Amino acid sequence: MEDNHIYSRLGIRPFINAADSYTTIGGSRMPPAVLEAMRQAAEHFVELDVLHDRIGERIAELTRNEAAMVTSGAAAGLALTVAACIAGEDPAKRRAFPHLEGLRNEVIIHRCQRNGFDMTVAHLGVTIVEIGSEAGTTARELEDAIGPRTACILYFDTSAFIRKALPLDEVVRIARSKGTAVIVDAAAQLPPVHNLWRYTQRGVDLVIFSGGKTLMGPQSTGLIVGRKELVLMCRLQAGPASDTIGRPMKVGREEMAGLYAAIELYLKHDHEEIRSRHERVVETFCNELAALGYSTNRVYPGPTGQDYPYAMFDMRGTGRTAESIMQRMKSGEPAVLIGLARDGSNQFFLNPLHVKDDEIPIIIERFRELGPVE
Repeated sequence: MEDNHIYSRLGIRPFINAADSYTTIGGSRMPPAVLEAMRQAAEHFVELDVLHDRIGERIAELTRNEAAMVTSGAAAGLALTVAACIAGEDPAKRRAFPHLEGLRNEVIIHRCQRNGFDMTVAHLGVTIVEIGSEAGTTARELEDAIGPRTACILYFDTSAFIRKALPLDEVVRIARSKGTAVIVDAAAQLPPVHNLWRYTQRGVDLVIFSGGKTLMGPQSTGLIVGRKELVLMCRLQAGPASDTIGRPMKVGREEMAGLYAAIELYLKHDHEEIRSRHERVVETFCNELAALGYSTNRVYPGPTGQDYPYAMFDMRGTGRTAESIMQRMKSGEPAVLIGLARDGSNQFFLNPLHVKDDEIPIIIERFRELGPVE
């Protein structure tokens, strides 16, 4: 890296990302077309509300949805969608947060789906109603939980959270019978590309995606798609001149333009070719590390249930730990970030999602430097 690079001037070492689209490391790389759209947007002044709405209209057309809007991250999307279900179009209710006494302020969440991101919803002042247990959930438990104070049902559609939850289609069916909105957090659920419209076609009212992961837009962006009237209510919460709970979640013109460009580009990709490339990269990692004595395994689907494979390496029964290998790879030159198994087992993985072709031999050479596994 050249001496005048911003990271060099700050004394920060970047690394090759063979782990995942982690928010903590910057999500993903933005393609030149995205950076150019952001640069163009930064050059001129516009009415942000007009830009917000126009870009939302275009994204809705591209993604085959009734409506869409850009947010300042997927977590902001959680807050805005829930707030919209509580306040609707009522200005007084929009200004009531977090004092929601007397309003429909209950948000239903599966107990097995509770996670750190639901704090984004809790700070609105809502009452979270848990259904089911870590062992499972029944349809009757959801039906009984829906009442006159229910604002919405929040569903986290990621592989770590759905095993003991009701199937999403069952949740939608019950919600429809009760007149209750369903919000799906699908922040990392790309690929497959059709998820951009598949959830709403299945009857989900509002869906949230991250803009800075597989879409490869600005990390600080997210996307809401769904029913037109509900997306409008989300917009009422998030205007730049708003006096609502969404005011701190405003989106800049550069981020709006960047995510719009990223979605345009993502939809033009040859997704079958990308998936084939992921398979080739995983096969290369498995073959090369197997030659070094690593116990290798192709794993599918992706870490949160996405439509791509990754390579898992089992260190159990060896003289090394996955943690020590991760630390050595990250501290070497060049630095490489690998992922650790989410279940805490002594395994690590290599993810093809953000590895460039010229980085593949570098990663393999770094493992060679560690020596064979005994």
